[in-house]
Amino acid sequence: MLLSGRGSNFQAIAEARLPIEIVAVISNRPQAAGLEYARERGLAAIALDHTEHPDREAFDVLLADEIERHQPDLVVLAGYMRILSPAFIARFEGRLLNIHPSLLPMFPGLKTHERAIAEGIKIHGCTVHFVTADLDHGPIVIQAAVPVRADDTPDMLAARVLQQEHRIYPQAVRWFAEGRLAIHHGRVNLKDDSASQSVFSTER
Repeated sequence: MLLSGRGSNFQAIAEARLPIEIVAVISNRPQAAGLEYARERGLAAIALDHTEHPDREAFDVLLADEIERHQPDLVVLAGYMRILSPAFIARFEGRLLNIHPSLLPMFPGLKTHERAIAEGIKIHGCTVHFVTADLDHGPIVIQAAVPVRADDTPDMLAARVLQQEHRIYPQAVRWFAEGRLAIHHGRVNLKDDSASQSVFSTER
């Protein structure tokens, strides 16, 4: 698990009773609240301060080496607020998951909720995807949608989207752990067609 702050998506995954072992939680910010939560659960919690390194590439080499030391099958970005270098992404290609607070490919990047309201769209949401060098455009695993209400503020919309993040990210990790995700020609196929209706859902 990689995180930069409170790690609420990490907490959702940790509490979801998934068939996984979380081997390490790593943050680029030593004071990240998510590290304390990891320690409370008896998990390896590691702080690697990116400000102590000369550039992104040097830090990413250190980060990748630390990840490899724990030999994970999957690297989960749970609120990790740094753009990853191409070399890092290539090293973990096909086993690097992220969640983004919009219905990709709409609104890649930051301030997604403000942009959604400004554009006047009626449906917003979140997306779990595999990470590629193309920022916020990797193969999509699962999405969830919420309505944009007339009186929404960015904070109100963000809170409802976050509820859906906490629901679909554990599901995506479960599918990976069960060997049910396959990437073909830039698209994710979910093994077992009976579950195909679950890859997109709406807030109820």
